[in-house]
Amino acid sequence: MNSSNAGDKDNRPDADASIASLGEQIRSLRKHLGLTLEELSSRSNVSTGLISLLERGKGNPSFASLIQLAHGLDVPIGRLFHGENPASPVVRAKERRTLEWHGNEKLDGARYQLLTPSLKGALEVVWVETEPGHDTSGTPFRHNGEEFGIVLSGVKDVFLDGVRHRLEAGDSITYSSSIPHWYVAVGDEPSTAIWVITPPTW
Repeated sequence: MNSSNAGDKDNRPDADASIASLGEQIRSLRKHLGLTLEELSSRSNVSTGLISLLERGKGNPSFASLIQLAHGLDVPIGRLFHGENPASPVVRAKERRTLEWHGNEKLDGARYQLLTPSLKGALEVVWVETEPGHDTSGTPFRHNGEEFGIVLSGVKDVFLDGVRHRLEAGDSITYSSSIPHWYVAVGDEPSTAIWVITPPTW
C-alpha cells in the first residue's frame, strides 16, 4: 500500500504539468478565436466550469470532453497537447510518439503510435496495435473527414453505421468519417494495422 502511494506521488508532478500545458493551449486557442468561456462552452457542449478548471491547470477531463473541445476550437485534438512541428520529416520506429490521453479509458487494450512527425499536417497516420477482444462499440467515432485502414496482422472488424466489415491481413478499407464507426479485434491473436485519417482528429 505504501509503495503504491509513493508511486502515485512520483507520477503526480508529470500529470500536473500535462494538465497545465493543456490548459494553456485551450486558453490560447480560445483567445485567438476571440471566444468567451460561454461561447466555447456552447460550441463544444462542454460546461464552462470544466473549461475554466482546465484553463487554470486543474481537472480530470475525459477523452470525449477533449474531442468536443477540439471541435469547438476547430483544431485536431493533438493540437491541444503538442507544440511546434518537429524539424525532421522522419519518424524512427523506436521514436514513435504514443498517443494517450489523461483519463482516457478508450485506449485500454490498444496502443496507438503516430507515424507522421506531427498532427498539424493534412493527414494523420497511426500505427494501431490491439489485443484480442478490444472493442470501441461503446463509444462510436463520428467526425468530419475520410479514413483509410489496412490490417497487417490479426483480424479486425470495422463497423460502419452498424454494418460489419471483417478485415484480415492485407485487407484494407476506406470510408467517410462522418459515418458512425467502431472497431473490434477478433480472434485469439493481437491485431496490427495502419490507419490514415484526414484531417487529423486525434
